[in-house]
This record gives sequence, structure tokens and C-alpha cells, in this order.
Amino acid sequence: MARRDEYESRVEKFLIPIMEENNFELVDVEYVKEAGTWYLRAYIDKEGGFTVDDCEMVSRRLSDWLDKEDFIDDSYILEVSSPGLGRPLKKEKDFKRSLGEAVDIKLYRAIERQKDFSGILTAYDADTVTIRYEDGSESTFNRKDIALIRLAFDF
Repeated sequence: MARRDEYESRVEKFLIPIMEENNFELVDVEYVKEAGTWYLRAYIDKEGGFTVDDCEMVSRRLSDWLDKEDFIDDSYILEVSSPGLGRPLKKEKDFKRSLGEAVDIKLYRAIERQKDFSGILTAYDADTVTIRYEDGSESTFNRKDIALIRLAFDF
């Protein structure tokens, strides 16, 4: 298991009981390097929306535990937040909840000079994702070719 995966897994295991006791949902945990800085992020949600107080409570408990356990060698910035409007679909439950919803897909490599696709999520399985366009046509993408899939939002 890679170091990044180990960190994410340990944090997720710590957070799951906190999520259950507060009726929160742990959307994702990620340990990423951006512009030379490491970030440990926990994305959390709950029915009716997440409040600043919810975020603060989880952040304090997680921060105290991380200080005590001290298993991450790098210096990093801890962030606990809502996944936001354009939440990524990563887990089975994300795809299941999003069937029939508008999604944006970004591919690693272009198909016919196009990397970005938008449509209604109509089907998914372990290997593929299918969307329907406004004209009724459909496209199926291999999940290994998808860099990002998230709920679409309009302003």
C-alpha cells in the first residue's frame, strides 16, 4: 500500500465512527500535493447541509488525533469541508445517488479531439459509465479513462 493510500485509509477509519455518531457522511479523504504543499482533506456532508460548527467539531477531533498519532512524516495543511456543488463521484454510493442527475466528465485523453462531456448519468458498473445527451444519444466511457466525474451545476 502506498504511503498516500495508507494515510487516507487511517484517517477514514478514524472518521467513520464520528460520522456515524453525528449522522454525517464521509464523502472522501485525500492526501495530495499541490504547488509543493501537501494537503490532507476530509470532505463531509449531511442531510440538510453541513454547518461551520459541524466542520469545526470534526476538524478539532481529527487534528487532536493526528497530533497524538503523528504518523504523517510530511508537513501538511489539514482541511475539513463540504464537497461543494460539483462533488466528484468516486464511490459506489456516489454513482448510485447520482443516477438520473447531470454530470460532467473529464477524460485523460481526448476522443475525437474532445476531453469534456456533459450529460445525464444513466448507468454505471465497475468498468464503465454511461451518459445521455440532450439529443437522446448516449456515450459509454471506460472508468479507467475518466480523470474526473462530478455532478454538474449551472449558475
